[in-house]
Amino acid sequence: MKNIKFSLGAALALVCATAMATQAADTAGQRVCLFDGKTLAGWTLITCEAVADNGDLLIKEGNGLVQTSRKYGDFIFEFEWKALKPDKWDSGIYFRYDTIPPNRHWPVRYQANLLKGQEGNVGGLQGAKSEGLIKPGDWNRFKLTVRGTRAEMEINGKPAWKADGLEGPKEGYIGIQAEVPNGGQHRFRNIYITELK
Repeated sequence: MKNIKFSLGAALALVCATAMATQAADTAGQRVCLFDGKTLAGWTLITCEAVADNGDLLIKEGNGLVQTSRKYGDFIFEFEWKALKPDKWDSGIYFRYDTIPPNRHWPVRYQANLLKGQEGNVGGLQGAKSEGLIKPGDWNRFKLTVRGTRAEMEINGKPAWKADGLEGPKEGYIGIQAEVPNGGQHRFRNIYITELK
């Protein structure tokens, strides 16, 4: 049984690695793997430490971002996350930003929060709030759709919110927030993007 699990894991990693290698091609409408479970290819570390660990992206240290190497406009961003701190965990997913201001660890906005009690909420976007859809201490699956000025979130297969009013760049980076000193370590896996045209 262990050999079968390893073979399936290896096959999935190969599929993901192949998909990552072809990202330069036109992938509009295709679901593309952004993390192969083995390396941080396609990501840039900004004032933090993160590693591929047992198939997961582990945020180890620092205040900063694990940022995509390229910018995205309209997209569906899917991922699973798990907080390792038993209480007061904090992380997030920043999107549609093009710069990080001087003397700051993170962009000004927008962030799909992974702060305990605010998971999935986006500050500064009216109506982008939900409650009671996550599983504390377990893996949670998020699906963030961004199109034009609109965004919507699905949490663990359930609709969380829909909102309109995004401002700023029409395309930008996606960054996984490291906030380890206060918010603790986090694990991420099954990270995919579908570009919408």
